Amino acid sequence: MGGVHGTAAAGFEAVRDAFVGNFGERGERGAALAVYRDGHKVVDLWGGTKDVDGTAPWEHGTAQIVRSATKGVAAAALLLLHQRGELDLDAPVGAYWPEFKARGKESALVRHVLAHRAGVPALDRPLTPAEALDQDLAAAVVAAQAPFWEPGTDHGYHAQTYSWLTGELVRRVTGRPVGAWIADEIARPLGLDLWVGLPDAEAARVGRVGRIEPPAAEGGLRMRPRRNVADAYADPHSLTRRAFGAIDPLSDENDPAYRAAALPASNGIATADSLARFYAALIGEVDGGARLFTPETAGAARAEASAGPDRVLVVNTRFGLGYMLHGGASPLLGPGSFGHPGRGGALGFADPESGVAFGYVTNGMNKGVTADPRAQALVRAVRSAL
Repeated sequence: MGGVHGTAAAGFEAVRDAFVGNFGERGERGAALAVYRDGHKVVDLWGGTKDVDGTAPWEHGTAQIVRSATKGVAAAALLLLHQRGELDLDAPVGAYWPEFKARGKESALVRHVLAHRAGVPALDRPLTPAEALDQDLAAAVVAAQAPFWEPGTDHGYHAQTYSWLTGELVRRVTGRPVGAWIADEIARPLGLDLWVGLPDAEAARVGRVGRIEPPAAEGGLRMRPRRNVADAYADPHSLTRRAFGAIDPLSDENDPAYRAAALPASNGIATADSLARFYAALIGEVDGGARLFTPETAGAARAEASAGPDRVLVVNTRFGLGYMLHGGASPLLGPGSFGHPGRGGALGFADPESGVAFGYVTNGMNKGVTADPRAQALVRAVRSAL
């Protein structure tokens, strides 16, 4: 296994120690971590192997699929369109996407999509992997779906359908595919190695992901929520199973065709540095220059829009507009933090109060949806450094 490389600024030595500790104590195979503070990078670490099942070392530019951490980037696309005056968060989704008004979804607002309140977390018939990659077909299926609750009255994690909801809104407003819009308007201006739709030229940089089993001692962290989610997922009739199973069977995340498609709920690919740099640009200037959100937009992103029992995740969750907020289901740095985990391990977030932005990516996927033990060890170390 490759060793750990990179730097941690003075005062952040404990973060390096925690990163190293993940390999020895928590089953890490390959990973990277970046932390920015006040727009400047203070931690840049990587180690292990590029592939979960390989021997080639993880390099500084190695990228990985980040699963639902992609949702934070999709949310930024909609919020930036709002910031530019092109998208009204309080308008009905059907104002931009008329077909969506079918079967009782007329009252669904754009902000309901961002806050997981749109009422369509699942589909009556799951899409095949090939169908899921067809934006025209998938968007039509979502538009024709009857809601599982009256839009705006409750919340439940839109695990897969978030791809087609956000992607279609971007396409209807801009006329451009969501992956291309993110590349042009977010990744390129910030110099990010972050893609929603991986170009062929970058494929060699991306490692293979796979399942790992953490040591048994780590199972105590957030055990009760995980057991509840697991029980619900095991029930084929539950909304939990149906939401995560909106694509069935699940796509092979190492398949080049899957990686090349644009599914902004689940298949973004990024380096840790780019994930952290993205979040740094949501709360301020990066390296004295570029930023994405105005203070007003950042405030809207992290203002609580959903809280309480989640109809899909079956635990209490908190969401702003497109971002998970600090809480029991997804512990972040502090009460004002906002970001998004990826099922299995990845995590990106910003904490405006401390000026911290955090990005962690891994090739070893744990079973949990949120609060991965490796990511949480790193968050605790950052907190202690502050």
